[in-house]
Amino acid sequence: MDFDLNTFMYGLATWAIPVLFAITLHEVAHGWVAHKLGDSTAKMLGRLSLNPIKHVDPIGTVAVPAVLLLINAPFLFGWAKPVPVNFRNLKNYRKDMILVAAAGPGANLIMAILWMLALSFSASWIGDENIARGFMDMSRNGVVINLVLLVFNLLPIPPLDGGRVLSGVLPPSLSRVMDQVEPYGMIIVVALLYFGVLSAVMSPLVASLAALLGHIFL
Repeated sequence: MDFDLNTFMYGLATWAIPVLFAITLHEVAHGWVAHKLGDSTAKMLGRLSLNPIKHVDPIGTVAVPAVLLLINAPFLFGWAKPVPVNFRNLKNYRKDMILVAAAGPGANLIMAILWMLALSFSASWIGDENIARGFMDMSRNGVVINLVLLVFNLLPIPPLDGGRVLSGVLPPSLSRVMDQVEPYGMIIVVALLYFGVLSAVMSPLVASLAALLGHIFL
């Protein structure tokens, strides 16, 4: 595979800002909602900052997106350092756990909508054709990365956000089973990724959500 520096730099320029915003605000949303519901762990550790440097994970924020960009993957994926939440400090453990877990994907949904709105206005608002094309590509990438993170994190597998939401709505006996599965959750995710199940599940969901947002806002 030939390496095209111009293509790589253009991809970097149009992906970097959407990815950093997507993963940073996802984590800040968890910490902010937890703080409002009684747990100030993230605030005390300075993790409610919008400064991406405070949330950068060397592997998930830098290495994985860079490799995907180098191999011309159809979309990028990444993650930040998880914001610490002490669920024992929450006022209503089960209900508040659901709200804290849902906050991250909720932030990604809001960002996907905002990027879609930016896409709808960029062509008419930006006079320079080249700048408009770059901003439109950035906006499309913003929609994609946020929908990918939204769908991925809502998968009902602990410790993903969807697993925590499911654990919060299940009866206590089943919730304890979910807690026992959590240490093996990322192994399950990697296995699903390796066997192509993750892509088969996520791709149509991401495409359907993107089409829905496009129908509403474009």
